Amino acid sequence: MHEKLMFKEECFAIQGAVFEVYKEMGSGFLEAVYQECLERELAVRGVPFERQPLLALTFKGLHLSQTYRPDLVCFGTILLELKAAKALSPEHRAQVLHYLKATGLRLGLLVNFGSHPRAQIERIIL
Repeated sequence: MHEKLMFKEECFAIQGAVFEVYKEMGSGFLEAVYQECLERELAVRGVPFERQPLLALTFKGLHLSQTYRPDLVCFGTILLELKAAKALSPEHRAQVLHYLKATGLRLGLLVNFGSHPRAQIERIIL
């Protein structure tokens, strides 16, 4: 049986924006440059997003002073973590999983603008 892809249309819209940014900028810039470009492209495409939302953390029901700030949350349901690295590492994937646990969101997209010849996008599901 073929399982339905979670947030298929939303992910398609985000991926289109990611690939457009990579097409224009290529690899080699800092993560902050890609984030600003992606935010502009998402806005042009009408994709709703929140930039670096503050995520409160708890331990045994108590709020911690430490917080997380993922790069973007799109459509209120999809977490985006941006990288500009030669390759994605297990630590990058673990970071997205931690963000998903902290937010209660189920889907994260790990986006790497540092790869060549095209951007990498990994879907990470909690």
